[in-house]
Amino acid sequence: MRINNNVMAMNANRQLGINNTGMSKSLEKLSSGLRINRAGDDAAGLSISEKMRGQIRGLVQASRNAQDGISLIQTAEGALNETHAILQRMRELAVQSANDTNVEVDREAIQDEMNQLMAELDGISKRTEFNTQKLLDGSFKGTFQIGANQGQTVELQLGKIDSANLGLETFNSIESGNTDSDLLADGVYVLDSNNNLKDTAGNIVATYEDDNISVNINGDSTKIITLEKAALAKGAIIIISDKGTKFEVKNALDKPDNTNNLGELAPGTYKIKDNKVIKDGKFVGTFNSNGEGGSNTITINDKVITEEALGFQTGKLGEGDSFTINGADVTTRETAEGTITAIDNAIQIVSAERSKLGAMQNRLEHTIKNLDNASENLTAAESRIRDVDMAKEMMEFTKQSILQQAATAMLAQANQLPGSVLKLLG
Repeated sequence: MRINNNVMAMNANRQLGINNTGMSKSLEKLSSGLRINRAGDDAAGLSISEKMRGQIRGLVQASRNAQDGISLIQTAEGALNETHAILQRMRELAVQSANDTNVEVDREAIQDEMNQLMAELDGISKRTEFNTQKLLDGSFKGTFQIGANQGQTVELQLGKIDSANLGLETFNSIESGNTDSDLLADGVYVLDSNNNLKDTAGNIVATYEDDNISVNINGDSTKIITLEKAALAKGAIIIISDKGTKFEVKNALDKPDNTNNLGELAPGTYKIKDNKVIKDGKFVGTFNSNGEGGSNTITINDKVITEEALGFQTGKLGEGDSFTINGADVTTRETAEGTITAIDNAIQIVSAERSKLGAMQNRLEHTIKNLDNASENLTAAESRIRDVDMAKEMMEFTKQSILQQAATAMLAQANQLPGSVLKLLG
């Protein structure tokens, strides 16, 4: 028998240490609720679960992003709802003014209300905001992050919904076509008195010179639009669409006076055919050609309207051409009739914009449902990797507890064995 090295006690102590470690880990898992508390518990499982956690948190935030997008859409759509209400009232006024039971003073009163309603249309366009961002002035083009990963986005662009772009101001749509380049982003641009083209934020983006709209890039003047017919003046509007590939020109027209007689033109589309001016299939005036390089004119009700007044370059208005007069003029029966059509077109524009917003809102609502479902399922998968099975771990804890008690008892017994040597001395 040997007493210097109690191998049995050493073995019992080693097993007790192992049992203590196992019990400690089991207690940690039971108290934290996690099967993996550190990389050493399951290195591969930890790596997988952390990737899953990143996805889960990304999905939850994407769902919140989509809901924020819906809130923005509802703000814009609510404003357009009121725009629709204003347009319906304006149409009602136009129908009222088109009736010849009204005299001049009546129509002036109707026009006063019409002007106030148009001013409010512009006010709604300028004032509608979400989180300090203008929504209806043509400047909003947003990207919503609706997924947990890069590139999972959706874009929304809102048009400019004011009286000019709804065709309710005195504008003449005179030219449209394909752009020479896609350097200008989609949107509405206005020409100032210095021949600078400005965006909705007032930034100069291009210049107008010699029938071309151009932009200067590193000293190079690149043509954006080449105008064949339009002669732009202050206040002209350029509308860029289809990712910078198409344009439309609208010239701001002066109020009717003794020189241009534009008051003779009711809102609507006019076409020149066989030296006649036709509107809605009816003859309304005569086209007068003054030869190459000369200024052509239109005669309506014995009053002459020059092509310069309409916004055309000299000699560019000719056979087969058409032009559209926009406006909300109800001061005469004829203009009131044309205004009814102009307002119908405006209502269609707003309806199309609201439909676009409604479609996007429905899409985002489905997106939220899908994101929430994916988050739920991914959370369940991550839980199976990371979380502890409490019932199973309680079994392990009970086993470790019993082993610890047994090892402690056996260590006590092993420590007593060397004492039996004393019996040999008796």
